[in-house]
Amino acid sequence: MREIQASEAKTHLPQLLDDVERGETLIITRHGRAIARIVPEVNRRQEDIDSAIEGIMALRTRNGKITFEELRSAREEGRKY
Repeated sequence: MREIQASEAKTHLPQLLDDVERGETLIITRHGRAIARIVPEVNRRQEDIDSAIEGIMALRTRNGKITFEELRSAREEGRKY
């Protein structure tokens, strides 16, 4: 959760709305006191979650089950030790 002054929120509202759309919650302050909270729309967030789950399920159907070793290998790929 991020706090932002009202004057700054006014100036950067489009960017702040993008941040909220991506799931961030913002607290708007005036003179150091919280005056408002901007939170993501619950239904919109649930749609994103449902879409991601559908994508994962479709991938599983196409590719079959993945073993633990394959999962670990994919996670480690590209890491520098």
